[in-house]
Amino acid sequence: MPDSDCLALLANPHIRLSGSVDQSMYDRFRQQLETCPAGPIVISITTLGGDPEVARLMGDDVRLLREQDGREIIFLGKVAVYSAGATFMAAFPVDCRFLTEETWLMIHDRQMHKTIPLDGPLRSCVAVLKATLHEIEHSVIIEQQGFQAIIKDSKVDFDTVCERAHENWYINCREAVKLGLVHNVI
Repeated sequence: MPDSDCLALLANPHIRLSGSVDQSMYDRFRQQLETCPAGPIVISITTLGGDPEVARLMGDDVRLLREQDGREIIFLGKVAVYSAGATFMAAFPVDCRFLTEETWLMIHDRQMHKTIPLDGPLRSCVAVLKATLHEIEHSVIIEQQGFQAIIKDSKVDFDTVCERAHENWYINCREAVKLGLVHNVI
């Protein structure tokens, strides 16, 4: 879609999401998605983050609509697109990613906050620790897949995103365009 046509669409998003990426946001996303007219869909989001699995779920819905129904779906980040918001943005091709003026992205490593109770027979303790290790290893694989998706077709290499994400990588809208992480700023 040419930028001039896209700008008219971006001015009035079909789906508007703000707040924490959680089950409630997913429910609002699905409700608004069901009322979208035929043609391109613009989804705007402002978020400080939330549940990365919900972000991946919303992204998978976008992918399926694009692949199965041939719908053009455009991402518009407003003000803050942090953490799980960036995970959601990764579901969109770079040429369908836009940010408003003064918007910031933030990409970081997946987090875990967990206390592991070790109580009982030693073999049970080993099983609990192995299960947690498997959870961490699987989460690292998902993190790497997400990093690959967000940098696809950009000027950012995998090692850079991994290094910068480790310390919470804040990227302003203009830098995001220069790095090829988004198509344009409106």
